[in-house]
Amino acid sequence: MSATRWCLAVGVVLGIVLAFGGWFAFLVTVLFGLIGLLVGMAADGKLDMAGMFGRASSR
Repeated sequence: MSATRWCLAVGVVLGIVLAFGGWFAFLVTVLFGLIGLLVGMAADGKLDMAGMFGRASSR
């Protein structure tokens, strides 16, 4: 699935949450979406967690 379709799907879901759940539900959904994005990027190797938190051997 292309990035355009993923972004469209996320936008639709966020719109539905905002329409039926209000602003608080929208903000919670965005927060969990960002957390999921970071976890997915780390799992794919696109996010260098060792650079962010340091290596265990460097302590």
